Amino acid sequence: MSRISHLISGTALALCLPASAALADLTAEDVWSDWQSYMESSGYTVTASEAAGSGSIAVSNMTFSMEMEEDAGGGAFQVVLEAVNFVEQDDGTVAIELPESTALNMTFAPETGEEVTAVIDLTQTAPNMVAAGDPGDLTYTYAAEAAAMALQSVTVDGVSVGPEIAKVDIRMADLAQTVQTSVGDLRTMTQDMTVAKVDYDMAFNDPESDDTFTLKGTMNDLKLNGSGDLPLETDVQNMSAMLNDGFKAVGSFTTAGGNYDMSFSSETDGSGTANATSTGAAFEVGFGPEGLLYDISQSGVEMNMLFTEMPLPISFSAAEIGTRLLMPLQKSNEEQDFGLAVTLGDFVMSDMLWSLFDPTSQLPRDPATLLVDLSGKAKVLFDFLDPAQAAVLEEADTVPGELNALTINKIELDAAGAKLTGAGDFVFDNSDLQTFDGMPRPEGAMDLTLVGGNGLLDKLVGMGLLPQDQAMGARMMMGLFAVPGEGEDTLNSKIEVNAEGQVLANGQRIR
Repeated sequence: MSRISHLISGTALALCLPASAALADLTAEDVWSDWQSYMESSGYTVTASEAAGSGSIAVSNMTFSMEMEEDAGGGAFQVVLEAVNFVEQDDGTVAIELPESTALNMTFAPETGEEVTAVIDLTQTAPNMVAAGDPGDLTYTYAAEAAAMALQSVTVDGVSVGPEIAKVDIRMADLAQTVQTSVGDLRTMTQDMTVAKVDYDMAFNDPESDDTFTLKGTMNDLKLNGSGDLPLETDVQNMSAMLNDGFKAVGSFTTAGGNYDMSFSSETDGSGTANATSTGAAFEVGFGPEGLLYDISQSGVEMNMLFTEMPLPISFSAAEIGTRLLMPLQKSNEEQDFGLAVTLGDFVMSDMLWSLFDPTSQLPRDPATLLVDLSGKAKVLFDFLDPAQAAVLEEADTVPGELNALTINKIELDAAGAKLTGAGDFVFDNSDLQTFDGMPRPEGAMDLTLVGGNGLLDKLVGMGLLPQDQAMGARMMMGLFAVPGEGEDTLNSKIEVNAEGQVLANGQRIR
């Protein structure tokens, strides 16, 4: 996590730091100093040669480099800008003249395994960048007609790998970005970025076998919004230390749709192809004292797959596919929020897949929906982002946290003519680990409603998928746990766990 967050955040600002109307006269030295300060607080070592002129600074061989610690996997990352000029303008802003070609050098040297070195070229067409504002409170604007990243070379344990082995080609059109940064006790940043189109083309061939992999696709109308606080001095390779020092970052990423084609061939896993389209995608991530937030979704999804290990093509569509996760990160004596949600909306399989188990079309083939939305409270008992505490936790036979409360905001499963819905609340007594065999004792209730359950059982029996005796057992279980509700073929159930640890279904004790 540390490696990824710093490569992305550091490289993004270094390569395309993006301003608004000037508020005061800036000097070239102000802006160059801000660049150095930001990169150094991000954990990079900055070296460069400077030549001061009248109202300008010419910087050559500007190098941002970071050595990764062994517990983070080892290795190094380096960005080299051959020449950047900071030129003061008549309107009080500073123009930043960027090179059209930049080299990204990465080396990964773990304690065990192969050492890998990669060189990526970043090119920009007609880049334009301007800084405005006051020292310590700057706004950068950036724009380019196009930009591209291409893998130029890879070396594995000293052996060069050619483009016939590894290919990465990413091309972007019509880029625009604005970054506002102010420095106080922390460096606070906000940014907005748009890219009209991204095309990517990747291919990998294993030289020691016939294994191959290709991925080619497009994303349209990308929008990125983000903000964060960065400590001026911190250990950037210790995420626990960064959080304690005030680090926080949130960002959202959306597209207006896209598509991709993927293929692979493996001596052990067979071969296959897949292609997909979507009308939109959204990704939100947050990392800070409140915890980790991860929320990703796609809309208007169409997927087609064909694998040698599968007897039939796999085709499906969905109006929405999404996952959301909220997880606390830091040790605290106070309860912290957590959550998990999964969405599969209006899911439709191809008739060919349906025919595998329903050749006579007895089951309704209406779009299916699955929704699970959970939230709750928990305590984190160990600072597991701290490498030292993580090592102790790995060796110790102890639980890393406590579950204190769980809310089932919504459960919905609507498929094949039946629909199950439910919601509930539970609290947990962590001092009682005996009543439920090592699990904290819950107390609370959950309400469930099933519509069309008996009708679905009848159809499954008629299709021969469910034996009559098993269907009878299922009906007996529904009779034990549920009572008739309003409407035809409707069952309601209230499952409770009381303070004594007794489990009741509709008031009847079952445990």
